[in-house]
Amino acid sequence: MFDHLSLSVTDIPRARRFYDAVLGALGIPRVWAEDRALGYGPRDTGAAYLTLRLSPSAAPPAAHTAFRAPSREAVHAFHEAGLKQGGTCDGPPGPRPHYGPTYYAAFLLDPDGNRIEAVHRDAHRAEPG
Repeated sequence: MFDHLSLSVTDIPRARRFYDAVLGALGIPRVWAEDRALGYGPRDTGAAYLTLRLSPSAAPPAAHTAFRAPSREAVHAFHEAGLKQGGTCDGPPGPRPHYGPTYYAAFLLDPDGNRIEAVHRDAHRAEPG
């Protein structure tokens, strides 16, 4: 679990379209926007917070960030939304038993090469599928 995280991006309008779509699929709102940065998730609720900042260089360092999904359906919606907004599949939605018996996730590369993941852990379901 993280408190807050910042990722570098090279194009704020493109990042806004992409992250509005994938985080919106998970119920995570964009809460502010400026010319050089975006913010997602309410700050003072104990939930994690994400900032996207315009990178001063053409090639920001890639990062991996996993977002909690409220359901398996949300994992699928996240993946589909990301693909529609220029993301690249880095692992389709499905069980990941090597991470745990209830780990269900999808992976995307955002348009800047950051690896993002939506994960749902269903404590009541440990079978694959």
